[in-house]
Amino acid sequence: MNASPPSPQGPARPGAGLRFPRGLYGITPEWDDTGRLLQAIRAAARGGMTALQLRRKTVSLPFKHLQAREVRDLCAELGLVFILNDHWRLAQELGADGVHLGRDDGDLAAVRQNLGPQMLIGASCYGDLQRARQALADGADYLAFGAMFPSSSKPQATPASLDVLGQARALVQEQPAPRPGIVAIGGITPENAGQVLRAGADSLAMISGLFDAPDIEAAARRCTALLSGPQAP
Repeated sequence: MNASPPSPQGPARPGAGLRFPRGLYGITPEWDDTGRLLQAIRAAARGGMTALQLRRKTVSLPFKHLQAREVRDLCAELGLVFILNDHWRLAQELGADGVHLGRDDGDLAAVRQNLGPQMLIGASCYGDLQRARQALADGADYLAFGAMFPSSSKPQATPASLDVLGQARALVQEQPAPRPGIVAIGGITPENAGQVLRAGADSLAMISGLFDAPDIEAAARRCTALLSGPQAP
């Protein structure tokens, strides 16, 4: 898989003027059954998902490495942007499209220096605009805010207000094109996704709201329709 992000002209990168693809951003649940996970990713992709983050917090690094290879290959087949959570060195080794960094996952500026300009880097900003400003200065391609709503995947997450999305939008509008994207995460479902889009998000990051849905493809389609509807920013 090519480490460079897909071309902005390709189907996986809608949203002109963004460095990270606007759209539905799936984040994997803690499933050890890789076959089940791959089937779920296919269903979400059929529903319009544009990017996927492999987020495994409860497995060994060797298992994560093996699962990541299969997920990477599927994302390449489906034209999905493939992001690995936490481990930028593994993301680089696998030829992922990017890495997502949380508060304890290393210095973003140093990671950017190691990875170069082509690899996508996302930054968890929680509800902190000052952290967002620093992430922009350090070269982040998207800023993730949340939890926007109570989250079953991360119940201890600190809530973030919807207002922070509008404030972040004003912040990134000052950036040269292609500008960083604004990702909303935490408790997002097809029922409440319109709220975060109206508040200023470019992308919807979803774990249980997508992968625990009775019909994953249908849930993805509902969110994709919202992303292209009149309430989208």
